[in-house]
Amino acid sequence: MKTKTPTINVSPRFSLRLAPILVVAAVFILSIAAQLAYAAPGDLYVSDQGSGNIYKFTPGGIRSTFASGLTPRGLAFNSAGNLFEADNVSGNIYEFTPGGTRSTFASGLNNAQPLAFNSAGNLFEGDDGSGNIYEFTPDGTRSTFASGLDPFGLAFDSVGNLFEANTRSGNIYKFTPDGTRSTFASGLNGPVGLAFNSAGNLFESDQGSGHIYEFTPGGTRSTFASGLDSPFGLAFDSAGNLFEVDEVSGNIYEFTPDGTRSTFASGLDLPGELAFEPTPTVTPTPTPTATATITPSPSPTATATSTPTAAPRSTPTPRPRPTPAPRPTL
Repeated sequence: MKTKTPTINVSPRFSLRLAPILVVAAVFILSIAAQLAYAAPGDLYVSDQGSGNIYKFTPGGIRSTFASGLTPRGLAFNSAGNLFEADNVSGNIYEFTPGGTRSTFASGLNNAQPLAFNSAGNLFEGDDGSGNIYEFTPDGTRSTFASGLDPFGLAFDSVGNLFEANTRSGNIYKFTPDGTRSTFASGLNGPVGLAFNSAGNLFESDQGSGHIYEFTPGGTRSTFASGLDSPFGLAFDSAGNLFEVDEVSGNIYEFTPDGTRSTFASGLDLPGELAFEPTPTVTPTPTPTATATITPSPSPTATATSTPTAAPRSTPTPRPRPTPAPRPTL
């Protein structure tokens, strides 16, 4: 006995109306996939004052020249992935796109040194010649945030407080967002580089002593590393490893969270500051949604021939039989 397979017939009109929805769904899936495939750059940039270059290192340590013809010192990335560089001698701050195109962001500075961005996207610059910390809005408008300093290192904590390494006084100052200053640490020997780890501890490169000190949020100090040759810039990678510029030896050292040291790069000529290229903040672009109106194809209307129901026969009313007339008597 053969089994008959049921066949489902789809109206061509319904298929055509469904096509736009399938196309929109495919575009949306591809858009999400492209965003997920966007890897974190993770490249390390170093300002090398002796050569006048900014060098770029891949995570594997391969070096290339990102920019040249500079007197570079401070480095910092904004959230869009543009690199800002404090040009020590010219008194300018240059902005570089990820492709290396340069423009002048600010000028007229005096021995520009460290740079740091706050969470609002404003750039802070330690101006050693004037003793000021300047704040720049994204459009380049400048204001004086603090004065009377010797700023060689800047770093923001997770709640927006600015920490400043005051080299000649041997202090680290803490500034609240409104500019109120307090002394966070003292008794240091030429503090320069500053960087926070993910736990909120502050690391400081102490140039005179050759140490890297670690400070808890409460200010308790411990020695993280020692025996360095004029340590300068500090930066953490996304895995929590600390990178340090050794200014005199021309090396970049990498420290694991437990303090194990290895040489990441060497042969630099008076390196200064470090900055890791961040993952740009990607705002998904909304895909135009095609509104597809699905009108189901009308099913063929079967014309049913109805058989009228016979009405019940009415029972005829019996006719009254006429009464016969009486016969005449003969």
